[in-house]
Amino acid sequence: MAKSVGIKPLGSRVLIKKLEAEEKSQGGIILTSSAKEKPQVAEVVAVGPGTKDEPMELKAGDKVVFSKYAGTDIKYDGEEYTLMNQSDILATVK
Repeated sequence: MAKSVGIKPLGSRVLIKKLEAEEKSQGGIILTSSAKEKPQVAEVVAVGPGTKDEPMELKAGDKVVFSKYAGTDIKYDGEEYTLMNQSDILATVK
């Protein structure tokens, strides 16, 4: 279970922490920072209670794929997170 980070999303919002991008391509080529794709896979850190119209389907610890330009990046207690609407989460990853 993920630890509390001191940020509690409201409504149907989700707080995620992006997972690090791979440093090497599948062929083993080391990528420069400009060649790395912005990661679109993240771990859910905290979730809001949901709303009457949009119940919360996610929980802390879920790994998810999200829309590339969605959310608001925030820095809290030295860590970087993204706060977004649950509707910007495209899928969960097993």
